[in-house]
Amino acid sequence: MNLLIGIGNRFGGDDFIGSWVARNFEAKGWLSLDCGTVPENFTSEIRRLKPERIVIVDAADMGIEPGEIRIIDEEKIDRFTLSTHSIPLSVFVGYLKEFVKEIVIIGIQPKKFEGNLSEEVRRAGEKLINILKEKDWMERLQKL
Repeated sequence: MNLLIGIGNRFGGDDFIGSWVARNFEAKGWLSLDCGTVPENFTSEIRRLKPERIVIVDAADMGIEPGEIRIIDEEKIDRFTLSTHSIPLSVFVGYLKEFVKEIVIIGIQPKKFEGNLSEEVRRAGEKLINILKEKDWMERLQKL
């Protein structure tokens, strides 16, 4: 079973995208969890679910066009400004690696951090949802 974890701030404009994706994603062989800004509060539930793979979706300022999607190498997590959560994402991922074989981090470039989701970022979220529903989702993401 795959587990999609969305991270985001409901009141932070495009910073909400990870949570938005988690709330709108449904596919066979997947579970989805909206962790908001405190993913560390969900570690017991994640451990209980025993996923084979975790996909984390978060807003990430990567210096690219708003709405662009990228897989972020674990070693580079701290180089990008990720959404406003209470602990560094690298610490959270480090903990998850103790009991999960594979973790994929997906960043979506934000446009703004106030109001609602921007159109570019919402469309990127829809695109990501559609990609993740495909059997070859990893290969498709690597081509972005």
